[in-house]
Amino acid sequence: MQTQDPTDLLAEALAKKAGGFVELRFHRRRTRSVAVEKGRVDSSKISEHTGVGVRVLEDGTWGFASTDRIESGTIEQAIDNARRAARASAARRKQRTPDLPHVELARGRFDAPGLELIDKPIDEALAMVLRLEENARKSSTAIQSASSSYTELYEEKGIVTSDGAKAWTRLVRPEFRIVAIAGDAGEIQRGRESVGATGNWDCLFHHNTAEAMTDRAAKTAVDLLKAGYPTGGRKRVLLSPQLVGILTHEAIGHTVEADFVASGSCARGKLGTRVGSDLVTLCDSGISEFHEGAGGSLPVDDEGVPTQRTTIIENGKLVSYLHDRESAAAFGVEPTGNARAWEYDDEPLIRMRNTYIAPGEQSYDELIAGIDDGLLLDGAANGQADANGEFMFGTLIARPIKNGKLGELQRGVNISGQAFDVLGSVDGVSSEFRWDLGSGYCGKGQPAKVDAGGPWVSCEVLVGGRQA
Repeated sequence: MQTQDPTDLLAEALAKKAGGFVELRFHRRRTRSVAVEKGRVDSSKISEHTGVGVRVLEDGTWGFASTDRIESGTIEQAIDNARRAARASAARRKQRTPDLPHVELARGRFDAPGLELIDKPIDEALAMVLRLEENARKSSTAIQSASSSYTELYEEKGIVTSDGAKAWTRLVRPEFRIVAIAGDAGEIQRGRESVGATGNWDCLFHHNTAEAMTDRAAKTAVDLLKAGYPTGGRKRVLLSPQLVGILTHEAIGHTVEADFVASGSCARGKLGTRVGSDLVTLCDSGISEFHEGAGGSLPVDDEGVPTQRTTIIENGKLVSYLHDRESAAAFGVEPTGNARAWEYDDEPLIRMRNTYIAPGEQSYDELIAGIDDGLLLDGAANGQADANGEFMFGTLIARPIKNGKLGELQRGVNISGQAFDVLGSVDGVSSEFRWDLGSGYCGKGQPAKVDAGGPWVSCEVLVGGRQA
């Protein structure tokens, strides 16, 4: 299944309305999803959203319009509407957008791996979630209920700009979730596993099979019923790749998005300064590094800029922000390929893609052996962060580490701190690496499909456990 390459139609409309900077973006998204709870099908949906977004830059002012009709005449009309919007607001604007920097823009067709997945019947996914939800529910008498879901996003984009972009991209992003709820004497605990990827089911279940995730979710829920609580205080912790991903995305990644930097985030004015230990190299990439399938992968951003790896922190020093073409012009640098729009009728914003801390040289076992008194933490529960890099995240499980040995399972805790201070405390980074947030969505006025992860990282945080 595919739509005919729309870029010729966009280029034709653009040629008839030449003058100034114009950006045309065709976007088609098809979503298929199934969800099962307590042995019954809760929902089964297929939806599609298609149209063209238009941006123009006139008198240093952006104008935007869109249409859901893929016809030359209506696209030309949308260009006129966007120009009128720019002119209407230009007279009232004090600050002007500078001319966009010259950059080598994408041309051609870009297909991500795994497109064969879109031809799989949704019945196969439904059979999978029905089977796995039943497996979780019947795995223990303590399991009271379970739910499972599968979602698949298929996207086609055509991007044509007046200064040279002409790119057509296609990709598919599957997601799987399983939740098990256990109860005993009024006590309720949850175990949950989720995964998301860009690619087919081989990419989706690269690290674990769906069956293994189901078993782990059920076992976690049951085991947490009898688990104790860690003690609180400032502690040395070993963060899992999932929690490293949460930290890099929420507490650090947003502070280095150039629009937030310009608004006064804690990263403002810190280029070239030390913000972490020598062991920390932090990147954001449109490419799936280390192995295929990272959930935020895209070959071309929504301004037609080819994506790349952007090193944000190199050996502890802040070396770059994340840019679209407008912020790159304002900062006097090249764009980094971070302009993204959720739907055709959304304007592109600076957004992350796949954000991670690069792996180090130590093994997981060596990191545990190096901790005398601390905690291993895994499983993201909830959390928040602000423009100052201050964060508080919930974790699902904890295990004490005493004299380099792991103890019994304990309940998860809240952790908090200032992100750059935490990076400065890093004294160990594993060679093992995992993408672990591909099922997540980032919110910033509009959603974005992202991924994040990294190695196991030894650092210091404030743990909100119980008093000894």
